[in-house]
Amino acid sequence: MPYDQSLDVAKFKETKDFGETRITVGVYSYNEGAVKLQLSRENMNANEEWRFAKLGRMTKEEAQEIIPIMTKAVEQM
Repeated sequence: MPYDQSLDVAKFKETKDFGETRITVGVYSYNEGAVKLQLSRENMNANEEWRFAKLGRMTKEEAQEIIPIMTKAVEQM
């Protein structure tokens, strides 16, 4: 069964902007299943459009800003 975006429900979502990159912390439930925490990164390309990128690693500054948001997200789970 392919992914159906209409079945993906966001229970919490907050984005932190770091200039040319931004990180989103979200709590989602797909098809009324288990509630899960998701972290995603987007980078701005040359056309000033946001493009999905692998999160992988965060700088110390990013981590310091994202951890409190993650704590808020966990409270929503």
